[in-house]
Formats: sequence, structure tokens, C-alpha cells
Amino acid sequence: MTVTIYDVAREARVSMATVSRVVNGNQNVKPETRNKVNEVIKKLNYRPNAVARGLASKRTTTVGVIIPDISNVYYSQLARGLEDIATMYKYHSIISNSDNDPEKEKEIFNNLLSKQVDGIIFLGGTISEEIKELINQSSVPVVVSGTNGKDDHIASVNIDFKQAAEEAAQHMFEQGAKKFALVGGDYSKKAQDDVLQGLTKVLDQHQLELDEALHFSGKESYKEGIKAFERLQDNMPDAILSISDEQAIGILHSALDAGVKVPEDLQIVSFNNTRLVEMVRPQLSSVIQPLYDIGAVGMRLLTKYMNEEDIEEPNVILPHRIEYRGTTK
Repeated sequence: MTVTIYDVAREARVSMATVSRVVNGNQNVKPETRNKVNEVIKKLNYRPNAVARGLASKRTTTVGVIIPDISNVYYSQLARGLEDIATMYKYHSIISNSDNDPEKEKEIFNNLLSKQVDGIIFLGGTISEEIKELINQSSVPVVVSGTNGKDDHIASVNIDFKQAAEEAAQHMFEQGAKKFALVGGDYSKKAQDDVLQGLTKVLDQHQLELDEALHFSGKESYKEGIKAFERLQDNMPDAILSISDEQAIGILHSALDAGVKVPEDLQIVSFNNTRLVEMVRPQLSSVIQPLYDIGAVGMRLLTKYMNEEDIEEPNVILPHRIEYRGTTK
């Protein structure tokens, strides 16, 4: 049978309130009493009921984490950062994979609220209008990491994708690129919009235009990169901005298989800089997002909201840089 706080109190010959104070780290307990209670807890293998404690304190020290694709390296690196900070602040996380499905996201969101989580964090992905409404009506604080949340006053942590796209496009233009393509992602539509703005700004400065046929979205996967290259073959650009590393590597391999010289005839820049970029040849040029930091800062921002600390800036923009490797000149 499950050991209860009543069993510990009876065995230790103290009140249940005293056991509760020991379990919760309250210092207002005599050392000898604390030692006696801890010995009984160990002897009976007592495990405090987190749900019951949460109902009593109105806090469960758990946070919900919603990830679009848990198998994607990009999101796993974000998750590593948030997990470390959650552990530091003694929070436990409930991680749920949404498959970037708006209906599934709503179901997960409501399910997490029913589990009495103290806060929710979205990692990357596109925040649908339905989810925005849920966030704005949420009884617990919500932070999004790896995507923009400025609209509707949603707290967020991200990089400046528009500025990064400007820098990457300008570099490739200076290296001879005149015909650009943008391959976006279904998980990152807001980031894609920002990248498009940055690319368009550079093209306008040089009296160039982006062919509509060279701007499209797909899944942020290796296979989708292969499909993207097939769409581009009849109207081949000489520079491509790809929203994800896996997608860009699919494009790169397809280009090499088709006899396209990279970077001589085709330059490629991606937007994640996961560990995959250095595992291919030529190595992939990429915008370096501080993925661990984006996850960590997002979690720290959430802890501030949960603990009602002062928030200086709800929309945090972290610095980025671009590593030009073998897929650019």
C-alpha cells in the first residue's frame, strides 16, 4: 500500500504538520526532529504526493513544454537549455510533441492546464491564432522560445531573423549571387516572414526581385530539401536561403548529385547551425542561433513570471552571427 504522510507522522511520533515542514525544507524544525523524520521517510520509502502538495500550495513546480518535432535536432538543443534552467530552479517539465498540428497543440495546451502546471513554454514553431487566444486567456504564464511572439503581447525569446537574412543575402550578393531563392518551413512561418523581409530589403537595394516561383515552404526535413531542389531545377537560382539545416542539407546533396557545383554555381545558407552543419561536405554556411541560450533564457523568463519577479523586457532578442563555411564563397 502507498505510504502516506500520516504513516510517517505516526512512526516518527510527530504531527503531520511537522512532517510537511521537513518535506518542504522549512527551517523551523529542530535538527533532532528533522533527522528523526528523515530517517522514517527513508525507512518507509515515503514519496510526497506532488499533486496533493500542488493542490495545497496552489503550485506543482511543474512546467509544460510543447515541441513541434521532438526528433528534430534544432528543438532538442532548445530543450536542453530549458531543462538545465528548470532543474536549477527545481522545476520538473512535462514534454509533449505536437507534430506542429494546431488541433493537437490545443489539446496538449488544455491537457497541461488540467495537470495544474505552473507555466507553459513553446519551443519554436508557428503560434496559430487559436493558440494565441489560449495564451492570452491562460491562467498560467506562457513563454515562446525560438519564434517571435511580439504580437498579442506574448513573451518570447528569439534572434533577429530579418537582420540575419540581410547579412547573409548581402554577403552572397557581394560574392556574385544575383538570383535568390527562399525555402521556408511550415514550423517557422513567422521566422520565414522575417527572413523574406530581410532578403527583399537587400534585393531592393540592388534593383533585384525575388521570383515568386523561388519562394515556397515545406517541412523542415532532409527529404523536404530534396523535394525543394527538384522544384528549383527548372529555374535554378545561384543563392538559396533555407530555414533549417536538415532542409538545407537535402538541397545540398541533391545539388551535388545533379552536378551543380557548390559554392561556385550555387551558394546555400541555413538558419539553425545545429551540429549537422559540420557533418556534411562541403560544410554548411549557417546563421548561428544560440539554441541552448534561447531555451535557457526562455525558461528563466518563465520562472520570473511564475515567481512574480520584475520583467524588464518580455520579448528578448539574443545576438546571432553567421559562420560562412563551404557552401558560400
